[in-house]
Amino acid sequence: MTLTTSVQERYAPAGECFGCGPANAQGLKIRSFEDASGALVCDWTPSPHHCAFPGMLNGGICGALLDCHSNWAAAMHLMGRLSLNAPPCTVTADFHVTLRRPTPLAQAVRLEARVVDASDDRATVEATLSASGKVTATCRGTFVAVKPGHPAYHRW
Repeated sequence: MTLTTSVQERYAPAGECFGCGPANAQGLKIRSFEDASGALVCDWTPSPHHCAFPGMLNGGICGALLDCHSNWAAAMHLMGRLSLNAPPCTVTADFHVTLRRPTPLAQAVRLEARVVDASDDRATVEATLSASGKVTATCRGTFVAVKPGHPAYHRW
């Protein structure tokens, strides 16, 4: 494993999630990394078919990016909080996205997510999506660790 291995590649290499699954050939394949400040960061480059209208990223794609990246921020935080060897399986309980301005399509975007509140089985995350240093969308969500028997348990 190298420093260029994302948390998705490290902990869910067979994941098929549309947003973050390394094994989903049609997916967005975000690659998230922990930074020194405790945030999770990701640089992602859209493709032309991700457009809402010429030159701008679709808002639903913005939401999917923020949802998956935030979910991984929660999972990694809970893994550390509980001293686990792998992140618990977390799912989105709620998330709210605010589209603040159009997100350009022809350049890489930056995702940053940070846990702002947590207990042993859930975390609240705040995240941003930026292009050229300007925040284009924000997200706040709650992500919950699920147990065996839940339909999503370790299926992402």
